[in-house]
Amino acid sequence: MRVLVVDDMPLMRHVLTNMLRKLDFKHVDEATNGEQALKMLKKKRYNLVLTDLHMPKISGKDLFLSIRANEKWNDIAVIVVSCEDQKEVVTDLIKAKVDGFIVKPFNFATLQKQLDLVFKEDQKATHS
Repeated sequence: MRVLVVDDMPLMRHVLTNMLRKLDFKHVDEATNGEQALKMLKKKRYNLVLTDLHMPKISGKDLFLSIRANEKWNDIAVIVVSCEDQKEVVTDLIKAKVDGFIVKPFNFATLQKQLDLVFKEDQKATHS
């Protein structure tokens, strides 16, 4: 399974990447913003994108909407990882069918739980 971690903060990318590797995700790439992530999505096939919301150039929300709008990518699971606390923003993402939402700061167990939920739902959809 290929994972793309998108965050403009190097420390957050490092933390997420290390947590994912501890969860046995072996193919983890990093992007510093939504613009770089879109370029990488055009070159490689990813199963999961973990993205921050507030980034320069292309925001995480715009990245997510671009993924959902592209037929080739709309089966990619997207989890937003953000310190966003505005209810409307979170509600809009849920309405747009974001697969998961993790509020910063978070711990290993929170990430693991979100991934379990996302991929459990994914398995239900493919088996029904």
